[in-house]
Amino acid sequence: MLPYAAYLRIYEPVTAFPEPARTLWTVYAESRRRPRRIHALGVEHREAALRLTGTPPEVVPERESRDAYIRRLDDTIYVCPWGTRLRSWLAFERFRNEHAAGVAAAFVPPPLAERVRSDFERWKNAGRSLRPHILTSTWHVPLDWFVPFARGERCLMLGTPGTGYRKSDDAPEELAGHGPATAAPERTLSYVTSMEEARRRVAAALPVVRENLGDGTEEVYLLSAGRLETLGRWLGDFHSRALVELDYGGLVHLLDDQALRADESVAEMTVALTGMERGEVELTVAMYKRLLARWRPVRALEAAN
Repeated sequence: MLPYAAYLRIYEPVTAFPEPARTLWTVYAESRRRPRRIHALGVEHREAALRLTGTPPEVVPERESRDAYIRRLDDTIYVCPWGTRLRSWLAFERFRNEHAAGVAAAFVPPPLAERVRSDFERWKNAGRSLRPHILTSTWHVPLDWFVPFARGERCLMLGTPGTGYRKSDDAPEELAGHGPATAAPERTLSYVTSMEEARRRVAAALPVVRENLGDGTEEVYLLSAGRLETLGRWLGDFHSRALVELDYGGLVHLLDDQALRADESVAEMTVALTGMERGEVELTVAMYKRLLARWRPVRALEAAN
């Protein structure tokens, strides 16, 4: 079982990496020993679980991961480094900011927490990159993550190898199969688009959202111009020919097959934004309510017994 989290990933062309990283990632992409993309999330999760169940827990690995997610398109290798060490630092920083000191200390002993903080400060002072190739969201997909994508970029896979169901605008439904809702690790829902399209869609949505929804909101899960701006800045940090992927990750285990087939969150977001732009209030409200009705119950499971 994977963690109940979704992921937004950036795959940069291998030529965008400086040497020696370019050569190392090229060799890695051809290696038969690397975790294949469909299994990589499970491998990443197992490694993290082993670190955190130790005594004391290993909050941040001593060295940066040498693994990555790999995609190929038109004979080009695209690489999304796991960046486990950086992502662990950033996650721990958020954890300490969101919880009282006593609560944080119950999970990570204060001396260890201070050492982790000091190591991160040294990393930052050395001028290292603070931009992870992967963003993580637990228990839900943030509404702004749907904006960079289009309905035709959707890929749904259900079932076991050979009986999977794959659905997108360019994929036939005759591959459909039926099986236990959570039985197959290959069960996924994802979207992939070009960086060019992702940036264009976010830039086009930003003034529409600012005019209709404002820069911020008291509820952090709702769409706002502020969150779209943050997303746009993150996208702008990467190569212009990169690929952008939205992966529902372990959230697929919270939804049965019927719910996943019916999930058209990206299409609903597109219609909602179009409605806002045209001043079609009823259409906008209807689509927005559908999005909230789908994701609020999922988020509520975080507090379920």
